[in-house]
Amino acid sequence: MKRNINIFEFPLNLGLKKKEHETEPGVRKLPEWLKKFDFHKEINPQNIFRLEAPEYSMKPDQESGVLNADAIIDYAQKQANLILNNHQEDTFSIMLGGDCSILIGTAIALKKLGNFGLFYLDGHTDFIPVSLSSTAAAAGMDLAIITGTGHEKLTNIQGLKPYFLEENIFCAGNAETDDEEYVEQIVNSDIQYFDVEQLRMNGFRKTTEDFLQMVERKGLDSFFIHLDVDVLKDELMPAVDSRMEEGIDYENLKEILKLLIHSPLCFGIEITILDPYYDENGTYTKPFVKNLIQIIKNKED
Repeated sequence: MKRNINIFEFPLNLGLKKKEHETEPGVRKLPEWLKKFDFHKEINPQNIFRLEAPEYSMKPDQESGVLNADAIIDYAQKQANLILNNHQEDTFSIMLGGDCSILIGTAIALKKLGNFGLFYLDGHTDFIPVSLSSTAAAAGMDLAIITGTGHEKLTNIQGLKPYFLEENIFCAGNAETDDEEYVEQIVNSDIQYFDVEQLRMNGFRKTTEDFLQMVERKGLDSFFIHLDVDVLKDELMPAVDSRMEEGIDYENLKEILKLLIHSPLCFGIEITILDPYYDENGTYTKPFVKNLIQIIKNKED
């Protein structure tokens, strides 16, 4: 990575509904957890910015039906301001969650900067209305929200709806394929969709190349990468909120991310959902950090 790097820490966990045995979702600790395993030291960013998150709650919102909607909207706007106020040309931004709802704040910022593409790499589509959600949690609906599906309160913050156009998005890696109604939502959209099997069949590198060609063909200003660690096989990364057995491995991840991250048009990447509470010894985090550093620094094993 020849460009300067900024790290933004967004330890928000309001987009998740806590499990019965939890006091709160542990994704709040993700930035510190990666730092413990030398992610920050190895990346050596020019700057580290952080936006503290409000205390955890599970407050239902009567208007939108989404848990913690008001607090998530407030955080998203502060997050967007932090990104915009510290935006530097030719700098690569790494956003550390937190849960997937941090995409909302980033999406608001990017909408103000131009016309962006999105490569959404996730073990779920997160593209459903609240009526299909069993949790009413924003982290399971963030892709829908940023493209304009859902209550105006969340989808039209500052009158910016949609933050991303569906046709400028690739969604890859979904392993939740048994629920037809769930999958139907994204299949019927204008998003280019590859579940985990289709991703394998199309080829990891080819899917990336197809996305970059789309970005170039449409003359998009830039693009962003969403990486939810639950896209990895469960045996590699079980420290997540919603575990799926199927997934990709680290070689697949490298094939996908290297071309994307090292494209001059890549604005940055967000990393979400890794929960330190489910990986007390760092057994799964250590190889994740090692592989991610190799990808970002463009190094081999």
